[in-house]
Amino acid sequence: MAIKVENCTVHDLAALGEEWQALELRAAPSFFQSWTWIGCLAAERYPDPVLLRAFQGGRTLGLALFNRRHGRLCLAESGEQQLDAPFIEHNGPLLATGSEGLVADFLQAAWKVKAVRRLHLSGVPAAVVEAAGGVPRRLQSRPVPVLDLGPIRRAGDAWLAHRSANTRQQIRRSALAYVKMQGALHLCRAETPAKATAFLDALIELHQASWQKRGQDGAFLRDFSRRFHHALVLRALARQQLDLLQVSAGGADVGYLYNFRCGGRVLAYQSGFAPALVPQAKPGMTCHAMAIDAALQQGMETYDFLAGDQRYKRSLSDREETLWWAELVPRWSPWGLALRAVRAIRPAG
Repeated sequence: MAIKVENCTVHDLAALGEEWQALELRAAPSFFQSWTWIGCLAAERYPDPVLLRAFQGGRTLGLALFNRRHGRLCLAESGEQQLDAPFIEHNGPLLATGSEGLVADFLQAAWKVKAVRRLHLSGVPAAVVEAAGGVPRRLQSRPVPVLDLGPIRRAGDAWLAHRSANTRQQIRRSALAYVKMQGALHLCRAETPAKATAFLDALIELHQASWQKRGQDGAFLRDFSRRFHHALVLRALARQQLDLLQVSAGGADVGYLYNFRCGGRVLAYQSGFAPALVPQAKPGMTCHAMAIDAALQQGMETYDFLAGDQRYKRSLSDREETLWWAELVPRWSPWGLALRAVRAIRPAG
């Protein structure tokens, strides 16, 4: 029986959530493909939703939720800057295990949606961009540093032993500085809604203070971002997908980590750190080192630092993935033809 991909009208987000979560049980989604993320404040984030569903004989094999805005079809985003301030990564259609080859079918169907002139794909693997076809109007890659915990655990090794001598020294000096100045280091995970909300509020305050001191906005400047993340931590906590962590020294805050967990993968999404009192104290390195220790003990397979080329991420990771942000136009559209012509005559390199 043939597999079909249909364009569906979204009448009931609650019903879609039930269908989406049922498919998650037959898939291997990233956190950002889960309904925890996709469905958070969905009525606001998808004012003109477009749902593509792949099915065979009445059995759903894949789902992809887009929003249509000004001729753009945006995968798991709204296409509006304020609503897309929560940064999405590891994005793509949700596909049942064994149906991964349907990515191209989904994206070819997306081009056929009424009034769509561009596809907007954020935080996707290269294979998703390639499957979409089209011509890139904008295309950007970002490295994703990752630490593989599984091989370290199975070998019985200490993860820190595989880092550089400089990294090991920084982490040990930092821990010693905190213990000497403030007291013993302690890691606490938010286990209740009240604790999760309190930790998030503290993280936001530290995060915003740090970024604004550098003359930048920070991730939580907009009201929508704060509302989104307050809702998200409660959704993720209820589904056991949240690692909202506080690291303290002698009862004083060192910092907070806002991490997710899904499919054996910890995703280091955001953070807020108290100012270091001495140069030897490295709050970010200390907090992540303690979170990595906890993830190893809990049997997690991967500690994913998410997109970014910050030095601490490279120091703590052992390999790198790549994600892409792309805006594509049809190959035979006037815009596509023009872009192809320009690139054909542009000197290489």
